[in-house]
Amino acid sequence: MRDHVLDLRPLRASRAYRDLWAESAVGGLGFQIANVAVLLQVWELTRSPLWTGTIGLATAVPLLTLGLVGGHLADVHDRRTLMRLAAVGQVLSAAGLAAQALAGNRSVWLLLGLVAAGAACNALGSPARRTVPPRLLPPDQVAAGLALQNLAFQVAMLVGPALAGLVLARWDLPAAYGLQAVAAVVALLGLVRLPPLPPLPVGTPAATALAAGAEAARPALPDDAGGPTPGPAPRRRAAAGGWSIVWRKPTLRGAFATDVAATVLAMPISLFPLVNEIRFDGDPRTLGLFLSAVAVGGIGAGLLSGAVTRATRSGALQLAAAATWGVALAGFGLAGPLWLALACLAVAGAADTVSVVTRGALVQLETPDEFRGRVSSVEHVVGVAGPEVGNFRGGVLASLTSAPVALVAGGLVASAVVGLVAWRNAPLRRYRTPAPDPLPVP
Repeated sequence: MRDHVLDLRPLRASRAYRDLWAESAVGGLGFQIANVAVLLQVWELTRSPLWTGTIGLATAVPLLTLGLVGGHLADVHDRRTLMRLAAVGQVLSAAGLAAQALAGNRSVWLLLGLVAAGAACNALGSPARRTVPPRLLPPDQVAAGLALQNLAFQVAMLVGPALAGLVLARWDLPAAYGLQAVAAVVALLGLVRLPPLPPLPVGTPAATALAAGAEAARPALPDDAGGPTPGPAPRRRAAAGGWSIVWRKPTLRGAFATDVAATVLAMPISLFPLVNEIRFDGDPRTLGLFLSAVAVGGIGAGLLSGAVTRATRSGALQLAAAATWGVALAGFGLAGPLWLALACLAVAGAADTVSVVTRGALVQLETPDEFRGRVSSVEHVVGVAGPEVGNFRGGVLASLTSAPVALVAGGLVASAVVGLVAWRNAPLRRYRTPAPDPLPVP
């Protein structure tokens, strides 16, 4: 039974990982508080849903345009330095948000500009951050490390908005932005003790072990073109872009295709208000329960993630979790009683956590270190763009049909596409987590 609960080995194994985890947890909480404050301030300034929608645009555009740049930088510069610089930018952005609130700013453009600046810093630093767990942990603990980070994110998503609501109701916008600024400073301090993380030179024992670990752990599998799965990449491929690297490796290609299918075809968030209106009389408390149910499911899966992180068939687990996500959201579209709707969302949240953890570990372990920054930037871009496109798709389809039809059709089609990926991509379906790395852990 102990093997099924939250796997805490990474926190015991590496002081540097503990610092990284604490920094991510505190920074994530501040981010969630700021999200609610920005939404409220834009609404108070404009009273327009169009303007509140532009918050997503102000966040997504820098992430999509600079994410790949951040990936390239992570492959040629010390990743600790990039993370520190990005964290300094986040502190300055948070301080700017607090200052404009204290000054009584009435310009929505200034507010959105500060939001975009924070998103730009996140875009430049996030690919480097995603590459760090495999450098701090042995391969058999990477999935557990990602699960702990995902659990911290789910807790922040559950606690952050509630805390923001209390702070905004009692002390207003400057206090909420001030909390975010404090969290950003604490997150920056969490990076101080990290060891240097320069890209490993191609050909060194460490780089060879990291690059070849997944291949050495299992027999070679054919790719879609009939050739062997690529092994460690030679130096001449170091200039290849992240998308090219993903496309060449069937396991990475299949993992990203699975994620795109799940998010683009079945993302439900944009349909929550409409479902709440037609089934539960538009009660705002019910709308909040929809969002909380997804987070509760994610936290529950995180607390029992030992069964996932210790499993060796992570490719099959990702496929199963993504298919479960689609079926659960189809069930939400059909659910009548509130308890059943919330149960379906909780199952979807749990499945999403399993899919994110298994995909993240697979991507990091299957990617040679000299390419991890660029491939992580692709993962970041897919993670940002997929849900936004999926929410847009759901809204358009619901406007043409209805919310239940959009949810059921999207969920079932997403599960069917995931099944197709599983059928066509044997390397992903058969993927096994590599054996523990004999290299010393910092």
